[in-house]
Amino acid sequence: MTDVVPLSPAPPRELKIRQAAFTYLHVSILYEAAAYEMWRAGLLPFSKLGSPALWLVIGAVVALAVFFALLYWRNLTFIRVIWAVHALRLPPLIGGAFFRGTGKPMSEAFYITAIVVVVINLWMLARAGWDL
Repeated sequence: MTDVVPLSPAPPRELKIRQAAFTYLHVSILYEAAAYEMWRAGLLPFSKLGSPALWLVIGAVVALAVFFALLYWRNLTFIRVIWAVHALRLPPLIGGAFFRGTGKPMSEAFYITAIVVVVINLWMLARAGWDL
């Protein structure tokens, strides 16, 4: 006889929300790493709004706040709003991937890869926010 009690599986919606939160976290890490490397390459200029380092820190704080809100708050309206805000990343990525002008420092592959990552994240957020 064993003392191990089998764990009951999480409800499907809870599992989808957890997966969406961790997908968002990984996308955020990728974005932060890309922004850091762009900063090191001199592609992120200083502006009236401050140093790129400041914006990297702010981005990391916002990303962690969204991750924990997705993971623990589990509010469907919040998930759907994050989906909509995240979808706003697509137009500039599409522009960079398919409508490049001269003088753009990033390759089409960078933008296409970012599109794939963003669409995967949108898919996971949509599953959590709208699937039953």
